Amino acid sequence: MPKPIAQMAMAYAPASPGGAGRFRGNVTCVAMTPEESEDLKEVARGLIYWGQVPVHVTIGDTRFTTALFPRNGRYLVPVKVAVQRAEAIEEGAVVEVVVRLDAARRR
Repeated sequence: MPKPIAQMAMAYAPASPGGAGRFRGNVTCVAMTPEESEDLKEVARGLIYWGQVPVHVTIGDTRFTTALFPRNGRYLVPVKVAVQRAEAIEEGAVVEVVVRLDAARRR
């Protein structure tokens, strides 16, 4: 398994003003810090497509693949309702999120 490029604790807040929010009813996005986002952009050079970065994400015991996307100077981590339910994540919870690049998607 690839080495983590970001390991962070994020407050789950579906309507936070920092650019995170609810999209399409079944996905909530949480924002990486601007510093982590800059580091990610540098490390992910060559993987980025249409501004998105393909990654493997681990939250608790749940692992999934997704693409981070930029918004307001930060990358957002989309978290489906199925993951939120599996990990019993509720609004205001602080969760550890581990992000690894999906090198298989390299161009």
